[in-house]
Amino acid sequence: MQTDSSFTFVLFGGTGDLSMRKILPALFEAHRAGGMLADSGKIVAVARHVGDRGEYLQWVNGHVKPHVSKNGVDESAWASFLERIEFVKLDLGNPEDFVLLRDAVQALPGIRVFYLATGPSLFVPICRALASVGLNENARIVLEKPLGYDLKSSNAINDAVGEIFAEEQIYRIDHYLGKEPVQNLLALRFGNALFEPLWRREWVESIQITIAEELGVEARGDFYDNTGALRDMVQNHLLQLLSIVAMEPPHSMDSDSVRDEKLRVLRALKPIDPLDIGKVAVRGQYHSGVIRGTSVPAYATEPGVKQNSTTETFVALKVEIENWRWAGVPFFLRTGKRLADRVAEIVVNFRAVPHSALGASALRAGANRLVIRLQPNETIRLYCLAKQPGEGMNLASVHLDLAFDQFFREGQMEAYQRLLLDVINGRLALFVRRDEQEAAWKWVEPILNEWKASNRPPKPYAAGTWGPAAASAMLAQHGTCWLEEEN
Repeated sequence: MQTDSSFTFVLFGGTGDLSMRKILPALFEAHRAGGMLADSGKIVAVARHVGDRGEYLQWVNGHVKPHVSKNGVDESAWASFLERIEFVKLDLGNPEDFVLLRDAVQALPGIRVFYLATGPSLFVPICRALASVGLNENARIVLEKPLGYDLKSSNAINDAVGEIFAEEQIYRIDHYLGKEPVQNLLALRFGNALFEPLWRREWVESIQITIAEELGVEARGDFYDNTGALRDMVQNHLLQLLSIVAMEPPHSMDSDSVRDEKLRVLRALKPIDPLDIGKVAVRGQYHSGVIRGTSVPAYATEPGVKQNSTTETFVALKVEIENWRWAGVPFFLRTGKRLADRVAEIVVNFRAVPHSALGASALRAGANRLVIRLQPNETIRLYCLAKQPGEGMNLASVHLDLAFDQFFREGQMEAYQRLLLDVINGRLALFVRRDEQEAAWKWVEPILNEWKASNRPPKPYAAGTWGPAAASAMLAQHGTCWLEEEN
């Protein structure tokens, strides 16, 4: 991914956790690789708690450097990366500071990218302040999730930002769309004649999408208690992955062709009747438990969490898509905190053979399945049945592996690195369009409303398990179970 695109990358929230762990390390990796970032490209960090550039570079050395390059830091590359970084001390409440920002970036080359690594409450004030000094013209704006609390608040932010930036200037980031296996899912489906004929209701029995975390809410208890797993993970990450899995072949890989097909999936999601939500939606909240031999506290005792909170830390859903390709195929979505393992994966369970001359084992559901692992290790694994050595026709499950780190010797690109390069180079295909976001909120909102109206507490589950038993019971009704493997 070579580029000659000169750029000025302005990072709001320059001392925040996201900048420290993801954004600046991703920019460094692109810089270190050589040729991915134009030599003239500059990074302008914006923060209010740092005095000047020298103090900011000290912060970068102390806080960002430990998060870059798993195999150690090339000191020469690190030194030249620091030369790219400028700093502007900025108080969002002081309009004159945006004049200083304008003066700082006007002399810098290339396309301007404004990355808002801040809370969503600051998106609109920052955009309006940028417009007040003319910095919205011919620029790109990157918005982090969550973009709103519900459909109404999401529309309010989009309306306000849309008055300042055109849709083609707005990059709503969802880092799961930048992961290598998600890209390979598109290659697998649309680049090979082997899989696409099987990717439909006649051959697929069910599909599971899981994003599981071992961590709790950490220091974000106050934020998370006002958000919950449905807003934090389902409305964006899980529904985006679902749309990639289920979409029709796009005309091409240009931005609108891909996003048009994703939108068709989101609009085809079967609406959930409020009376049926208890049957197809499970919400849970973790209690105290043990993870990898360490005792961890209950969600209710985490700092920042309200007493007697009913916020969910786990969600499992049964989803249906009302179109010809997927009619009758259940999609099971699952996400949660303090679960038994950290894993993100897509599991495609194919139907059993219609008749077996080889015994009952050939008829079991899920004997043929495709597992696309997104984290912690990125792999694609195809399971099938084979004869065990020895006498008789005894079948056993075997698998074919595509381990990207072994097959492709060059280093893989992290999701944020790919997405930041796409912003700099003006590629929108992996970013969420406004109509996609609206369709996702419209589908999720009845669930949010019913949970709020019923005021029923979430089902408890012990930290270190796979969530409430009701989530497994929901799949058992369809003759299947969650895939829970060792890494």
